[in-house]
Amino acid sequence: MTDVMTTPLLLAAVPIMGAMLGFVVWSQPDKLKIWSIMVTALSLLAVIGTSRQLTVPAEGLLFLYLLPLAACVSLLGTPVHQEHRLTWVMTLLFLGLGLGILTSQHVVSQLALVVLLGLITFLLTWHHNPFWPTSWLGIGAYGLGTLCAGLAALAGPPISSVASLVACAILLPLVPFHDGYVTVLTRMPGSLPSFIVLLLPAIGLHGLAEVIQTAPDIVVLLMTIFALVGALYSSVKALAQSRVRLLIAYGSLSFFSILWWFVADSRTVTPQAAVFLGAVALAMSGLLLSWQVVRTRYGDDVDPRAISGLASPMPEFAVLVSLLALAAMGLPPFGVFAGFMGLLLASSLTLSIALLVIVIAWLAASWYILDMVQRLLFGRQRSDLRYEALRPSELASLLMAILIVIALGVVPTSLFGMEHQPPRAGAVMESSIWNR
Repeated sequence: MTDVMTTPLLLAAVPIMGAMLGFVVWSQPDKLKIWSIMVTALSLLAVIGTSRQLTVPAEGLLFLYLLPLAACVSLLGTPVHQEHRLTWVMTLLFLGLGLGILTSQHVVSQLALVVLLGLITFLLTWHHNPFWPTSWLGIGAYGLGTLCAGLAALAGPPISSVASLVACAILLPLVPFHDGYVTVLTRMPGSLPSFIVLLLPAIGLHGLAEVIQTAPDIVVLLMTIFALVGALYSSVKALAQSRVRLLIAYGSLSFFSILWWFVADSRTVTPQAAVFLGAVALAMSGLLLSWQVVRTRYGDDVDPRAISGLASPMPEFAVLVSLLALAAMGLPPFGVFAGFMGLLLASSLTLSIALLVIVIAWLAASWYILDMVQRLLFGRQRSDLRYEALRPSELASLLMAILIVIALGVVPTSLFGMEHQPPRAGAVMESSIWNR
C-alpha cells in the first residue's frame, strides 16, 4: 500500500520540484532551458525505475514514457528567450501533474486534474486578446472541464460518470467540446502547445478507459455520432485554414475523432488506441515545432503563404519536415499507421457509412498535410528572405520526434510492459503487428 501511494508522488515530485528549482536560474534563460531538459531526463529515469511498481492500465503505461520524452522534445525546439522562461517552468509543472494524474487513485487523480485544467484556464485568460473572440470559447471549455473534474471527484454516480465523460471529451477533443483544444494549440506561447497536444489527449484517453464500459447505451450512441460528425467537420475546417497552427489543430482533431469512434464501437480502450494517439500527437508536436522554426526566423505573425522554397537552403529541415508529414499522413513504418491498423483489425467495422466517413477524413488529412509541407518547402525562393540552417537544438528536437514516432510503429508494445488485450466477442483477430 505504501508503494502504491509513494510511487505516484515520486513521479509527480521530480518535475514539480524541478520547476520550483528552475527559479534559481530564472535570470539566465540558457541555463534554465538546460535545467528544464535535464529534469525531463530525470523524470524519464524515474518512470523507468518505478514502472514495475505501478498498477497503471495498459493504455496509460505507454504515456508515462511518452510524456517526459514529449516535454524534452518541446523544450529542445523552443529558442532561448526570456519570454519563454515561464512556458519552460509550466511545461515541467504540467508534466508533473500529468504523471500524477496517470498514476494516482481516482479521487487524487481528479483533484490533480482540477489543478491542471484550472492552470490552463488561467493561462488562457492571461494571454487572452480582445481581438480573439473565439478564445473565450476555449476559456469556457476548460472552465467547464475544471468543474466536471471536480464533480467527478466529489459527486457520486451517475453525476460523476457524466462529468467524467464530458471532461474526457474536452481533454481528448470531441466535437462540440473541442474549442479549448484548438485555442490552446493556437494561442498558448512557447513550448506549451507542442507538449499539450499529447498531454491532454493522453489524460483524456486514460479517463475514458475508466468510464466507457459502464456508460449508458444512449451516451455511447451520442459519442459515435459526435465522432463521425467531428471527423468530417474537422477535415473541412482544416482544408479551409491558411494558418499552420489552426490547420494542425483541426487535423489532429480529425484523427482524434476517428479514435473516439473506435473506442465507442468497441467500448474499450486498448494498447492500440494508446499507440495511435501517441503517434498522432507526437507527429503533430513535431509539425508545431517545425512551424516554430519558421516563426523564429520570420516572426510570430508571418503568413505561411509568404514562405516558400525552404528545401534547397535548409535541406535538413526539409528532410525532417517531410518525414513528419509522412508520419502524420499515416504511412508505414510510423506509429500512426501501426496504431490505426491495430484498431481497424481489432474492430467489427464493415462496409458502412462509418467506414466511408473514416476513409474520407483520412484522405483529407493526408491531402492538407502534404499540401502544407509542399507550399512551405518548395516553390520559388525569395531573395528578400533570410534562410538560416537548423540550430543544433532544433535539429535534435525534430529528430527525436521522428525517432519516437518510428519506434511506436516498429517496437512491440510488450517492450513497454503493455499487456495485450483480446478483442471483444465477434471482433476480427488482431494484426500480427500486435502479436509479435
